[in-house]
Amino acid sequence: MQLVIATNGSIRCVYDEQLDLASLGQLSIQRGSHVEPTTDGQWTADLSPVKGPELGPFATRTEALAAERQWLETHWLTPT
Repeated sequence: MQLVIATNGSIRCVYDEQLDLASLGQLSIQRGSHVEPTTDGQWTADLSPVKGPELGPFATRTEALAAERQWLETHWLTPT
């Protein structure tokens, strides 16, 4: 799990249950994307909540989730 700690003490990360995030302070959890099925049974990852692109289509939800996480870690989870 990657944690980005800003100079004001705020922390950003892609949510994961590896670490009890509540132990770090008050939480504010927000969606980074919407992984949804398409009408033809494929999957997309819509990253518009973080001003990102729509990824896909993917054959499986697992592939869409992996692409979502990779995009967030590469493009959103960077020091500001």
